Amino acid sequence: MKDKPQSMLLPILAAVVLAGLGRMVIQKIRDDRRAAGAAREDLGKKVSEVMRGRH
Repeated sequence: MKDKPQSMLLPILAAVVLAGLGRMVIQKIRDDRRAAGAAREDLGKKVSEVMRGRH
């Protein structure tokens, strides 16, 4: 008996979807780090101003 050839569409589609999700996750992590860095910088400026006595 001859077996049906496997379609390559499903594995390729799965790879594309996983690559897209991975890219979205990496972008979200980068954005979160950027936001956290900006918040830390802002907090540092506020603390510095308070320590210098400039409310």
